[in-house]
Amino acid sequence: MTSDKTLRAALVGTGGVANLHAQAVAAYPRAELVAVADLDRAKAEEFAGRYAIPTAYGDLDEMLAAEKPDVVLICTPPAPHRAQSLAAFAAGAHVIVEKPPAPSLDELDDMRVGAEAADRQLAVVFQQRTGTAAAHVRDLLRSGALGRPLVAVCQTLWFRDAEYFAVPWRGRWETEGGGTTLGHGIHQIDLLAHLLGDWTSVRGELWRLDRETETEDVSTATVVFEQGVVAQLVTSAVSPRQASSIRIDTQKATITVDHLYGHGHENWQITPAPGFEAEADGWAFPDAEERSDHAPLLRDVFDALIEGEPLPATADAPARSLEIVAAIYASAAADGAVVTPEILAAHPTHRAGFASPVADLRR
Repeated sequence: MTSDKTLRAALVGTGGVANLHAQAVAAYPRAELVAVADLDRAKAEEFAGRYAIPTAYGDLDEMLAAEKPDVVLICTPPAPHRAQSLAAFAAGAHVIVEKPPAPSLDELDDMRVGAEAADRQLAVVFQQRTGTAAAHVRDLLRSGALGRPLVAVCQTLWFRDAEYFAVPWRGRWETEGGGTTLGHGIHQIDLLAHLLGDWTSVRGELWRLDRETETEDVSTATVVFEQGVVAQLVTSAVSPRQASSIRIDTQKATITVDHLYGHGHENWQITPAPGFEAEADGWAFPDAEERSDHAPLLRDVFDALIEGEPLPATADAPARSLEIVAAIYASAAADGAVVTPEILAAHPTHRAGFASPVADLRR
């Protein structure tokens, strides 16, 4: 790095994930949190005291006008992301926004256009892309060292009880935008797409098996990627033994990652196919390990912002995984019909929102 610039960062929203952002900024030597905003000013003041942030606000626009930050970290629920991002861009700030980046593709399009018009960057937090293991596996797949990838399984089997869904904005199409596919499964879906690239078709189904929600608590889908990889996706909010996992079978090996909310080298395994054992030494993970987390993602984004470079692969392609999620909802609304990127690009309903019929199988 050549610049000696220090980024002035401001944060909006003080829920649980905001703590990870504050800790990541504190760990980065050339950024400082200068302000925090929350609709509940008392919460903003408490958060500011916890992290020694100079100023707390009860209004985002007031904070932007007074502080003129270089970058705004958006840690609110999905519904206000568009308006908050556009306000930040208009104030001359870059934006780092928590997943999902928006409750619709149309709103995300507006955010991307706003960033381009302001000559600012829009980075989305999908921290599962980070870590030395994910980078190593992505390099192996892209280089062809493991042969052509063929089939994949992506599972997000989480457990969210009735108390979790008692929060007023959860489990409703209008305020959360979607169910467990959008709110939970998107993490692993994003990591899968980070490893395999762009998608070509989706078939999806939504299920409500046990929770008192408008949205789904389980979804299933088949996704085909440009390389021809066929992937089966299962996302659940009703699975007591929680697990997050991806398996990719290639011509030469099976890649697996099994974890819950974060991964390190111990969570990954590359198993050679019969006859390719001699090549396995060349697939070994690097000696130096970095786990997946918010800190490396924000570090790499901050580096890019300071140096005026493009966003790193861990924070680019903000629409790819949201498109897959949107296609799952659109397919479910059409009784499992195939949805392609071309169909989704001109979709009459599911670019504006993901509300879809849900098969209610509760007993």
